[in-house]
Amino acid sequence: MSIATVSRVVNGIAHKASKETTARVWQAVHALGYRPVSVGRALRHRQSRLVALIAANLANPAMAAIAASAEAALRAEGLVMVLCDSHDRADLQDEYLLEMRAQLARATVLLGAVASPQLAATPPGEALLCVNRRNPTRPDAPFVGIDNRRAGADVADFLLARGIECPGILHGDRASSATADRIAGFTDRLAEAGRAAGSATAAGLEHMEIGYRRALDVLPAAGRRGIFCLSDLIAYGAHRRLSEAGLGVPGDVVLVGFDDNPLNDWVAPWLSSVRVPYDRFGPAVVAALRAMADGQRVDTVLAHRLVVRGS
Repeated sequence: MSIATVSRVVNGIAHKASKETTARVWQAVHALGYRPVSVGRALRHRQSRLVALIAANLANPAMAAIAASAEAALRAEGLVMVLCDSHDRADLQDEYLLEMRAQLARATVLLGAVASPQLAATPPGEALLCVNRRNPTRPDAPFVGIDNRRAGADVADFLLARGIECPGILHGDRASSATADRIAGFTDRLAEAGRAAGSATAAGLEHMEIGYRRALDVLPAAGRRGIFCLSDLIAYGAHRRLSEAGLGVPGDVVLVGFDDNPLNDWVAPWLSSVRVPYDRFGPAVVAALRAMADGQRVDTVLAHRLVVRGS
């Protein structure tokens, strides 16, 4: 049997070998544990089996859960996911974008995109999908996520229904489209009810630190009190600070988080939170990449819900 015949069988070139020969080749492949080197194939077809997922912060359990869902769905599709953490830094995101282009990745998934030069310079035809946050340089770019503005409005309704008329907001960088939309939905709904909210962040700090350092700054002086934390991690920090100040949650202060990460049922029975449907992200990402390959417009909005605890 010639090398050329083996190569054609392994590379899936149809009708170039008999059924008997094909069976013998694959029997030898499995016996030897051989894996085809994909570099040549990738160069010929200008793509590989690799799909890059660049997450903004894998220390956040919500992003880790979405990444896990995506990996399982991509693996079932016969693809291999490469996971990177940009730490919300534009320079690291650009480094990974350039490397994945050099590796001829089939697609790149940005789980929490930040504005960066290489993102703005995305070549025409490159399969790039934004998840959780919209593309900051092109809001109409392919997207999978939830309706963050509607989710913010839902939290406002929840707090207003509990007599909390002037809740506080604790949030991270407003440059994130997810953060901006959550704040807008929340404050717009309060404005419709003739109410306003106090807002605070702390530039350059991790989310738990934001919650810890600024929780007391957004509490109203009187009346029923509540805080909308734009991530569960912010809520964890706020809870610790409030506890140190002798305030109970939810007895004295109602905290509402965002993401409802899988740890909450175990470690935060006091926290109501907007649940992001982690398990649906993986299949939605695969469906979006298929649609993009067919030239279709992709804008997938998954359903969220507010999980109420401790009330």
